Amino acid sequence: MTLPDAPSNPAGTDRTFQVDLRGLVDLLSHHLYSSPRVYLRELLQNAVDALTARHSLEPAAPAGSFGIRLYADGSVVRVEDDGVGLTEADVHAFLATIGRSSKRAEQVAEQRGDFIGQFGIGLLSCFLVADEIHVVSRSARTPDAPAVEWRGRGDGSYTVRTLRASARPRPGTTVTLTPRADAGEWTRPAQVWALAGHFGSLLRHPVTFDDGTGGTGVAVNPEPAPWARTYPTPGARSRALAAYGEEVLGFTPLDTIELDLPAVGLKGIACVLPQAVPAGRRHGHRVHVKGMLLSEQADEILPEWAFFVRCVVDAESLRPTASRESLYEDDTLAAVRDALAEGLRAWIARAAASDPDLLARFLHAHHLAVKSLAVHDDEILRMLLPWLPFETTDGHTTLDEFARTHRTVLVTSSVEEFRQVAAIASAAGLGVVNGGYTYDRELVHRLPEIRPQTSVADLDPATLTAHLDPVDRETELAAAAYLARAREALAVFDCDVALRTFQPASAPALLVDSREARHERTRSQLAREQEGGLWGDILGALRQEALRAQLILNQLNPLVRTAVAIDEPELARTSAEALYGQAALLSRRPLRPAESSLINRSFLDLLAHALRKDN
Repeated sequence: MTLPDAPSNPAGTDRTFQVDLRGLVDLLSHHLYSSPRVYLRELLQNAVDALTARHSLEPAAPAGSFGIRLYADGSVVRVEDDGVGLTEADVHAFLATIGRSSKRAEQVAEQRGDFIGQFGIGLLSCFLVADEIHVVSRSARTPDAPAVEWRGRGDGSYTVRTLRASARPRPGTTVTLTPRADAGEWTRPAQVWALAGHFGSLLRHPVTFDDGTGGTGVAVNPEPAPWARTYPTPGARSRALAAYGEEVLGFTPLDTIELDLPAVGLKGIACVLPQAVPAGRRHGHRVHVKGMLLSEQADEILPEWAFFVRCVVDAESLRPTASRESLYEDDTLAAVRDALAEGLRAWIARAAASDPDLLARFLHAHHLAVKSLAVHDDEILRMLLPWLPFETTDGHTTLDEFARTHRTVLVTSSVEEFRQVAAIASAAGLGVVNGGYTYDRELVHRLPEIRPQTSVADLDPATLTAHLDPVDRETELAAAAYLARAREALAVFDCDVALRTFQPASAPALLVDSREARHERTRSQLAREQEGGLWGDILGALRQEALRAQLILNQLNPLVRTAVAIDEPELARTSAEALYGQAALLSRRPLRPAESSLINRSFLDLLAHALRKDN
């Protein structure tokens, strides 16, 4: 069977997409936005943009002469503005075309930066709470323009008709929603009032609310933003900004940093958190764009290291995304982020120079954040490294104080290594810093940049054992048999045993072992178990000379002096295992299963020996 030749169409045929309006409306209105509550934000935003266009059309109009009025009585929600309004042609062009915004019209193209929304889809959010959107509008651009009514429905259909001028005596727009039964949570009068204050408290145009009970409208935004007000004294301004930060963010700030970037029209505050937060956990910031709340979780406005503050800002030039719930990542946002970061650095510098008490409280709560900043910022490093707290053999202290008593600073590579040697190193007069915490080892090694007279070196087992005193030859010979049995008992752990004297005398033994040595021994063990196979060849190629652990017994300890005199082979073996287990526990490193088993077995064996002796 042969198929007929396909018709010749070398140039192709242009076709248009077939759009399911009902499906598109559902997709945008139900999946673009995070919550139904954004419908009121979108209506407020459209009203604000309409007022902005009206002011550009009538620049001589007195400030505050145009405003926004909200009405909600439980049966309808209405938003009315005195903005520029729409003609019938505008209604067809903008309300009935998804993705086309009146802010893109040629006559206002050069002023698009003055508007909050520019995507032409905000009105769709109303379908989250209502099945129909009723709009009545009258244009201020066209003298004697009639009022126009537009009714849009969730299935993608709409109707337009011209009304008498009396239907809308003044220019502007009224949007009315009749809520669905399942949308009562978001359209009750109390909720509309709360949402209006949440989204519009910093709007520059007057917004009033009427709940239909017969009273006069209540102002939603009676005062300008706190940073835009005047105060009698700098102290009063500082207290007012701190009180505002506590009101909107929910905590009493350790300090309040005023933010002002005139180049992008950004003003606001950064509130220093009074308590530490986990590293890497980023708190969202409250960002307004031209007065309208954009997001409470905009973490992209500050760098990652600045997790010790939360911000409230209002900006003119930042771009929102299509859903207007986050910021568009562009060069402007990157520049703002860098400028705000510089402001935080300047605040830290001022605190270090003029307010040591504030600096101390800040570092006590946020030393980890400052350490992360100091790693990458030489200025902060020079300024604050001497003041940062570290865990040392002298306790928790600053590097500046520690370096005064220790010309050579030793630093461990892990927390467990520090805990193994801290008491003994302190008794030996060594100055050791715990370098196992995030950033600490790297920062301690940069201390000579600040204090050239101080040297820094990594602590290794040889450095520590060099400060342990050897026992005399007679004592060594007397303990030789015990030490041989102990080495035999601990050979399974690749552990050597030595006898030394060191302080404190209360420490019976010191287990000197590094994480790298343990890993290498584990790899060697796997290689031995896998000899002859491909995996064994791979491990064998990686194998190095395995570093042995060392159990150093303290001759000054009474328990050790008793143990090394034991003649009974099994009891000597058990005591050596018990001393190893106790030293491993004191190191606070994770125990291997074999070590846990040894500790349990040696304890039970010693208990059994004691009971036999008593009998």
